[in-house]
Amino acid sequence: MSDNRVALVTGASRGIGAAIAERFAAEGWDLTISSRGLEALQEKAGRLGELGAGRVEVIPADMTDPDAVEALAVGHAEAFGRCDALVINAGMGQKGPIADLPVRRFDRLYQVNVRAPYILLQSLLPALRSTAEAAGAAKVIAIASITGVYPEPELSAYGATKAALISLCETFNLEESGNGVSATTIAPGYVDTDMSEWTKGLIPADEMISVGDVATIAHSVTQLSRYAVLPNVILTRPGSNLHRA
Repeated sequence: MSDNRVALVTGASRGIGAAIAERFAAEGWDLTISSRGLEALQEKAGRLGELGAGRVEVIPADMTDPDAVEALAVGHAEAFGRCDALVINAGMGQKGPIADLPVRRFDRLYQVNVRAPYILLQSLLPALRSTAEAAGAAKVIAIASITGVYPEPELSAYGATKAALISLCETFNLEESGNGVSATTIAPGYVDTDMSEWTKGLIPADEMISVGDVATIAHSVTQLSRYAVLPNVILTRPGSNLHRA
């Protein structure tokens, strides 16, 4: 088992996942980073090393492929033997009214935003439990969305999957927090990432939540003891947008 604290971060090559990985790297964590593209991951691994990360493992995985998701969990456990933080960040968005959005797109959203996290939780649970037993606590941090808490027009399918992710993590806490393993979902409004590019004509990027804001919350969760369970954090924009994305 590694002597350093260790995190697995999905969707780590850019956006929120990259910011979280960078925050952990600056604290000297060992990391497994994952996304679909090997080249982007390798480039990110070099950057994380420059920031102070210990060992960085690169494991590409397509979140729509259940075998690849399970292989990611197995690869992390074999590489490090522990998991202090599982950061479930990889996700996809889809915009469209209920009247028109094809069900096949909803199915893909569900695969990435709900099924893949379920597989990761299940597959990494032994490593999370053993880490909590040895180190005192292990944390799961799942990036959800404010649309999983407050509805947003034309984001019904996306919001439904994020609501399911929040519910999944709440039940996980009921079952596992007594073992020192707890989950926190972070539910932000619009964050300045590529996924929000479609709405930047209406909401300027510099008025959106920053990836650094989300990374700060994620890192803070890892500082909590096993006796502090933080189920969900809502990050919203100021002014009249408090219950809107």
